[in-house]
Amino acid sequence: MPNPLIIALAVLPGILLAWWMMRQDKYEQENRWFLLLAFGIGMLITVPAMWLETWLAGLGFDDPEHFGKILFFAFIGVALVEEALKAIGILIFPFFQPFFNEPIDGIVYTVMVGLGFATLENVLYADRFGLETVILRAFTAVPAHAAFSVIMGFFIGKAKMEGSRKRWVLFMQGIGLAVLVHGFYDFFILQSLYSWLIIFAIAVLFASAYLSRRMILMHQEVSPFRQTAEDGGLNP
Repeated sequence: MPNPLIIALAVLPGILLAWWMMRQDKYEQENRWFLLLAFGIGMLITVPAMWLETWLAGLGFDDPEHFGKILFFAFIGVALVEEALKAIGILIFPFFQPFFNEPIDGIVYTVMVGLGFATLENVLYADRFGLETVILRAFTAVPAHAAFSVIMGFFIGKAKMEGSRKRWVLFMQGIGLAVLVHGFYDFFILQSLYSWLIIFAIAVLFASAYLSRRMILMHQEVSPFRQTAEDGGLNP
């Protein structure tokens, strides 16, 4: 029987980051039910992601002492699988909906999907590995998923505002950059050839967090609802 306290601690980081993300949507806030649905989609994609990762691990690709295998596993077996499934989740909901009507919506909804994924993943890890893992992941894996989702969502938000041809180029750019950053982060953590490389995982996490903040500010600046909101017409 899972410890309710550990499960609660596993859920808390995702909830807090989701609350923080909602507050960044300053000028035309999204419907809470739509955000909850995106969060739920993120939880659902955890199942196929973990199945694919387990399958690849079963083929021996997660060998931490084999450079080529762990490189493939980090970038393809983990980063590409997870970020591609997040992108599919966004396409299912809410990319084509009319309320997705400003660039920052791309960040908000992608982060909700990413945090749904990270939260269920955290609960599953909590059940297997206990409190120490939950505490460690609260400051590493969960914020990392949020940061990678901001990076992807930045481009998804721009894509929604563009015509069909440029739209999909931007969409794929978002997936590609998220996979690249996520892949490096996981590679430095998963490999055991050189223990000191963990320093670079921390560097990637902090750089991703910094870049994420800059991207959020950039989309806040170009919101079509900004002037109206500042004049008191929306979300006073």
